[in-house]
Amino acid sequence: MKNPTKILWILLFCIYSSATLAQTKIIEAIKNSKAYVLLQDNSIAPEMKIDRKWNGNFCTTTIYNKSKKDFRLKEVMLLQAGRLFKGNTSFYAEGFQMLSQYRGTLAAPLLVGGYDDNKHYRLAQPEGYKAVYNMLILHNEDGNETLMGFNSSFRFTGKFYLSADTIKVVMDMENVLLKAGAFIKLEEFSLIPGRNVNQLTAAFAKRINYFHPRLQSKGIPAGWCSWYCFGPEVTAKNISDNLAYIKKNIPQLKYIQLDDGYQPHMGDWLETSNTFGSNIKTTLKEIKKAGFEPAIWVAPFICDSNSSIYKEHPDWLVKNVAGKPLQSDKVTFGGWRLAPWFVLDATNPAVQQHLTHVFKTMSTKWGCTYFKLDANYWGAIQSGVYYDKNATRITAYRSGMKAILKGAGNAFILGCNHPLWPSLGLINGSRSSNDISRDWDSFLKTGDENLLRSWQNGKLWWNDPDCVLLTGTLPENEFMYHASLLFSTGGLVLSGDDLTTITKEHLAILKKMVPPKGITALFNTTLDIGWMKAPGATYLVLLNKDDQPKKISVPLSKSYQVTNYWTGEKLGNHSKVFNGELPAHSGRVYQLKSL
Repeated sequence: MKNPTKILWILLFCIYSSATLAQTKIIEAIKNSKAYVLLQDNSIAPEMKIDRKWNGNFCTTTIYNKSKKDFRLKEVMLLQAGRLFKGNTSFYAEGFQMLSQYRGTLAAPLLVGGYDDNKHYRLAQPEGYKAVYNMLILHNEDGNETLMGFNSSFRFTGKFYLSADTIKVVMDMENVLLKAGAFIKLEEFSLIPGRNVNQLTAAFAKRINYFHPRLQSKGIPAGWCSWYCFGPEVTAKNISDNLAYIKKNIPQLKYIQLDDGYQPHMGDWLETSNTFGSNIKTTLKEIKKAGFEPAIWVAPFICDSNSSIYKEHPDWLVKNVAGKPLQSDKVTFGGWRLAPWFVLDATNPAVQQHLTHVFKTMSTKWGCTYFKLDANYWGAIQSGVYYDKNATRITAYRSGMKAILKGAGNAFILGCNHPLWPSLGLINGSRSSNDISRDWDSFLKTGDENLLRSWQNGKLWWNDPDCVLLTGTLPENEFMYHASLLFSTGGLVLSGDDLTTITKEHLAILKKMVPPKGITALFNTTLDIGWMKAPGATYLVLLNKDDQPKKISVPLSKSYQVTNYWTGEKLGNHSKVFNGELPAHSGRVYQLKSL
């Protein structure tokens, strides 16, 4: 068996040895930058000793309270980069919430994801800075790359404050109490220089795996989801009709996912809505009897004010400072349906038992082998008072997830609308984009979100690029862009269409997408040329986002026979270069066979 630690150090040596002298000086300046602790009242605490220890690219930090007083810690300034990077330095960074991603330049950050952590979810950021989370990749004009990131998320949230001339590396301490004479160990941090971003993210992922080993699964799910064709008005007949079609025409869609709409209220997951038209258990048994796997949507951390959970167990809910159940819209986004939501306090042992019971019932009695967990972000809600007064929102969330896993058994766990890094090691799959919809703007934006997170697929978890949509009135080129891009992600494949209405041509495309390849295409920086080397096959993915036709020339390292993967059309033999011509808003996948 290969030694993963040895492999990681060899990879890091290769990366670091490629760093330039200028890069090395920047790295050393960051490592030697000033660190300090900010207290709850925003004052700097001179009584705190900050012990930073570097082991190559990795930094462990311990905070010691050397005084005779107890203090509440607001945040720790771990490292700083002042005037080391230009304002026009481009970057990519993650958000705290799955729906948040960022890129642009240090002087002009841009939102990639659908929702901003600060504006939408009301996560605080200092005046004059943009707060981003978890990881930051800096792309210098000279071709150098610098990756900064937090390797773990057990208790605290790591973030970065960005301005045109300064980067601050910060750990959010959530006003945790540090008693006199005590110490706190923080999450480990990576600072990795190099010239190949794919190598940097691979090394980063390996270090994350050291702290948060991947939650393993038997395979990569392919299936069908009810949400994008029926929404919350889904009925048992909708499920039965599509189940019959899938069984006859595309049985590779193994998982039949019943999405939001079956329950009467948020929080009452073991009950069935009057509008569903059947008992939920009857529908799930029908799926199993047909030879497929029952899959179900659950938002385990939330409830609405009309739910039985809210009415019967107010003591189970996260509280506000007055001791009343915390109403989510008072501190963050209140929710998208049956809002405002209230939040189950997963530090309460009774809530943990409840979560385990719900998922054990669904897995052992209902037969569910796949759970889509939604609204998980609220399980790590800010400004709440927890049953466990020593808990942070990260430990609260992770406690809840562990209780869910205990009940779910070997089922596949998909995280959606989740706090991204706190979910490490606790989910099999991770939604990597905002919700899809049947329009070009959505195909374009969610496509970028998925491509920018492609490095996570197969390393941290399996990516879920959201559903394949192949029905509707969009131009054929836009469907081909959407299908080609999702194919390139190599993650989950779920159809979001009422398949009883799909054309035979688009059914043929859907069949080409399953089973999932499990291999992610590596794209160039402009995200229009991607290479995917799957077992026994090489694929070239070309994407044209432009409003005009586009010619793309791709250098070839050897001679290939080229075939249009979607149509099967043979395009002849090509050596040295392949010239592809794509209509506006279009994508193509080519299968290449070595000559």
